[in-house]
Order: sequence, then structure tokens, then C-alpha cells
Amino acid sequence: MSEEISIDASLSPSELETLTRHPVDDVSLYRRALTHRSVLRGHTDTHLRSNERLEFLGDALLGFIVGEVLYRTFPDEDEGFLTRLRAKLVSKRALAGYARQMDLGAHLLMTENAARGRGRENPSILSDAFEALLGAVYLDQGFPSAQAFVQKRALDTVDFQELATAEENYKSVLQERLQKENRPLPTYTVTDVAGPSHDRTYTVEVLIDGQSHGQGVAGSKQKAEQQAARKALQRLRTSRA
Repeated sequence: MSEEISIDASLSPSELETLTRHPVDDVSLYRRALTHRSVLRGHTDTHLRSNERLEFLGDALLGFIVGEVLYRTFPDEDEGFLTRLRAKLVSKRALAGYARQMDLGAHLLMTENAARGRGRENPSILSDAFEALLGAVYLDQGFPSAQAFVQKRALDTVDFQELATAEENYKSVLQERLQKENRPLPTYTVTDVAGPSHDRTYTVEVLIDGQSHGQGVAGSKQKAEQQAARKALQRLRTSRA
């Protein structure tokens, strides 16, 4: 006996238009984008009837669309910076977040068993569905609509500057940048240690080509080095402007 299917009914064209914020012509594309492979277990053509192929297409589109937006938004940044920021924007965690904002999980076609297993909240399932829906928009409405879908449903919700600096390893970024420019690697020097042993404050200076490019002050040497590297990167970016 096959498993009972759990779905928020078959979405009408108007409901799909509300979900995607775009006109809908080929409803079958969107219904396939919302079909999880769990409902097709045992079928030999699962890859044709589930959202897996549309996910593949959407993944490629997403990387290109986000890459172009970043290229235009940050005209002075190097490839490393753009690559790292794109990776944050298209990670499974990020895509699942975009999907949750549009309540995509509620519209997925899956088995009752998968739904009971919190499939509608599963980051991997949600991220795959978001990419598949993007693929459907592209095939149905064309590339400009796919671009607009990504902008409206993903990028408009993101603070690029905040994301770019979140949990960044500035020392690694600085080293990569200097290597690409064929310049000597930076050196870090502790210039001052203040306070008692249980509450030390370190001042670290970063040198590039023998010249100071910034100082960091923190409660550990490692954090002070990261601060110094961040200031060095700011100075390098300003000098290129």
C-alpha cells in the first residue's frame, strides 16, 4: 500500500502567481518544482517527475544571477571577496531562509511520513525547492523574470555589507589578496600588552612591505590580529578607490 500524500492541495495559477510574484503560464512546471521525491519512491522516472532536474537548473541560474549582482554592486572588490559573499548568499542555510520567508514548505508535495519527519522545515528540502521554483520561473517566463524572482525573494532581504563582514577571517582574506597581487605576506607584531595577567589587552600592528597598515586592540592576540587585518583591508580598498 502506497504512502498517503501530504500536500496543501494543487495550487491554482493565481496562488502560484502570489507565491512567485510573477505571471504563470505552464502550471505543470511549478507543480513539479514543488514535488518532493518521497512521493515517487519506487518509480523509475522519479528524476523526471520530482523537482530534482529543476533544482539542477535553478542552482546554475542562482549562481550566475547572484554573481552578476555582486559584480555590479562591488566594483572594487576582488574575485575572492565576491566568491565568499556569493557562497554565503547561495548556501543551503541561506536558501532555506528565503524559502521560509515565502512559506514554501507549506506548499510542497510530499508523503505524510516525510511531513511528520519535519520535511517541510528541512533546510535541504527547502533549499532544493527554492532552486527548483527558480528553474520553473525561468522556463515559464524567461531570464528577466528569473532575475526578478531572485531579487524579490532573496536579495532584497539581505544586507550585503553586514553579510560580507559577518564572521570573516580577515587575516586569511588579507593574505589571499596580497598573494594575488604578488606582494609579500603581512607580518603581525605585538606593540603593547597592558593590564593584569587575568585581563590583558593586546595591541597588534600589521606590516605590509615594511609599512604599517593598521592596528588592532583586543583581549587576545588573535582577535587583535584580526582587527589589524580588517583595518589593513579597509586601507587597501580605499587606496584603490
